[in-house]
Amino acid sequence: MSAIFVAMGASFLVAVIFLILYLLSVKKGQFEDTYTPSVRMLFDEEAPKIELENENKSKQHNNSKEQ
Repeated sequence: MSAIFVAMGASFLVAVIFLILYLLSVKKGQFEDTYTPSVRMLFDEEAPKIELENENKSKQHNNSKEQ
């Protein structure tokens, strides 16, 4: 029976700690930006520099064949 009271006390303590941490993160503005995550997937990412260099080389190679 006493094990139940210890487990309940420990779980209550953990819940209070998480509540305090959540309130601190809200106070510091951790959840301010609600717009950006919803549209982030709509924006195109820039291609890595290596891919751009390879594309430029292949375009130059194709242009030299045409001339």
